[in-house]
Amino acid sequence: MSLTHDRRAPEPPGRVGSPEEVLLPPVRNRLAVPTPGRGREIVAVIDPVWAPRSTDVVTRMRPPADVVRAAAERLTRYLQPGEVVAATDEGLLSLRLHHEDRAARPVRLQEMAYHAIEVLDTLVERDGVVDLGVGWAHVSRKQSPVEAERHAAEAAAESVRARDLQPRLQGAHARTRRPRVSLWSIGRQVLLATVGVAVLPFLALVGLDAIGFDASSIVYWTLVGALALTAGLIWFECSFALDPARPPEHASRPAPRATAVVAAYLPNEADTILETVHAFLAQQYDGGLQVVVAYNTPVPLEVEEQLAELGRAHPDLTVLKVPDSTSKAQNVNAALRVAEGEIVGIFDADHHPMPGAFDRAWRWIDDGADVVQGHCVIRNGDDSALAKLVAVEFEQIYAVAHPGRAALFGFGIFGGSNGYWRMDALERIRLRGSFLTEDIEASVRVLEAGGRIVNDPGLVSRELAPETTRALWNQRMRWAQGWFQVSLRHFWSTLRSPVLDLRQRLGVVYLLGWRELYPWLALLTWPLIGFYVWRDGGLDLTSPMFLLLTLFTTASGPVQTIAAYRLAVPEVRRHRRWFVAAAVANLFFYTELKNVVNRVAQLKQLRGEHAWVVTPRSANGTGIDDSPDRSTPETQEVAA
Repeated sequence: MSLTHDRRAPEPPGRVGSPEEVLLPPVRNRLAVPTPGRGREIVAVIDPVWAPRSTDVVTRMRPPADVVRAAAERLTRYLQPGEVVAATDEGLLSLRLHHEDRAARPVRLQEMAYHAIEVLDTLVERDGVVDLGVGWAHVSRKQSPVEAERHAAEAAAESVRARDLQPRLQGAHARTRRPRVSLWSIGRQVLLATVGVAVLPFLALVGLDAIGFDASSIVYWTLVGALALTAGLIWFECSFALDPARPPEHASRPAPRATAVVAAYLPNEADTILETVHAFLAQQYDGGLQVVVAYNTPVPLEVEEQLAELGRAHPDLTVLKVPDSTSKAQNVNAALRVAEGEIVGIFDADHHPMPGAFDRAWRWIDDGADVVQGHCVIRNGDDSALAKLVAVEFEQIYAVAHPGRAALFGFGIFGGSNGYWRMDALERIRLRGSFLTEDIEASVRVLEAGGRIVNDPGLVSRELAPETTRALWNQRMRWAQGWFQVSLRHFWSTLRSPVLDLRQRLGVVYLLGWRELYPWLALLTWPLIGFYVWRDGGLDLTSPMFLLLTLFTTASGPVQTIAAYRLAVPEVRRHRRWFVAAAVANLFFYTELKNVVNRVAQLKQLRGEHAWVVTPRSANGTGIDDSPDRSTPETQEVAA
């Protein structure tokens, strides 16, 4: 599946249904007619709405009835024998399709959504973008086609509200588990992820030894392999990061107009948004830069009028309120209807991109990249010891790990902010607010579709760091659980993607598989040592393998810190003490703390916990948490 498409391209050849088959109203009568030999089926509903390019309020409208009927006729080209598509009296497109297997079904529905967009584009001239929704339901002995169509229409309406083109199953959002979260449940998760992971394997080793089976050698070599593999990959990443990728010196054509989308949840970011808007208005870009502030808020705020005044004063500033939004993903998707640029940069409300950022990103996109991920730098490191630690950590992530891994495995990752998209790729992929890390989920879908994501550590944007341990815990828990969600949803489908080569598949195994397993394996050191002490009365530390592995593994952290120091931006690199303190913290507690967060996050996901409290941002850097992009509707209701 290509990430780009020609909106006026000719449709591919295929089976064309007769007008009688397509246009007979009402559709529900047609859907109710059983077809012998079809087997299991589903009813899918496409709700074709578009949002006009208006800057004052979010509105949607459906195409005229004759356009919907013509769209149904043209969509028959994409059907399989025995399948049906028709227009309803309500202006919807209703399809009766073969069931497909579980993995192929959402892909097929997604493709039908893309075909619907292309068909509508050829049928009507409009000033806006499609926000169509896709819903589906099973046809069974318990659910007639008429009932399935009604449920599918309800699911399509939910899809429209999310603006992400993601097919939704009837009632799926209503069946989400919402377990009660308390200090007791959180305490049990932390206890299981720390003491439990150490004690339970120790008891298992003792128990197996009591019945005559020594499993310690299996655990030992598993641990040796896990530590050696992870440490080796860190060394490789550092090596590859030392020669970072650079964009072409010149683009092949003049820079086109660009759009910067600043997504904000204003109760959380009211103190930073004006400063950020002024930083973007000061940007110089050869092709002309449009700035879109796409925000939502549950209560009226004074800053809204200040934003409106700025919008009236600056023609290139568009202030867009998205009243039905509950996530960053919905704000970004809504911003697409007013975006004028050929490239779109996505930013959180505390980001200040470097001068010339869009010109540099354009050279990458002109060179064939679909997404360019830049280097996020902490700009409030002087505020606290925690901010200093995070500032160094961000250099390890964005100056070393991300570019090194992109060079090693052949693909980069969109990190949610300071990311620049080809407009048609973003319109096709969209962001999905149903994931806590919608940025990582979108990255994986770009990879599955054969798109190209590049990582450029020279493309800098400065942001604020968390200044309290609670804010940091919530931020990293959200990141870890979001990665786990993406791994559960996309690991096998991405691994089977025919467009990936062997190197990229190894990268998928590492990012979506190994990184989720390693935090559990890393803690096996302590139960294994405890078992040796219990069984042998002591521990033999003279083994050459033990000494070499210990040295190799222990050195990997300092090596990464040294690489981060060498590659860091000047304002961070001048603080050598920050890097020394971070290396000590990583060695003694911070690395294990991040492993604990990963283990607890997986337990939360398996238990069905998805709600987070959003911590307010402030312009001076106090009380900063991550953007609300990875929060859920429940989160923002609580925060309100």
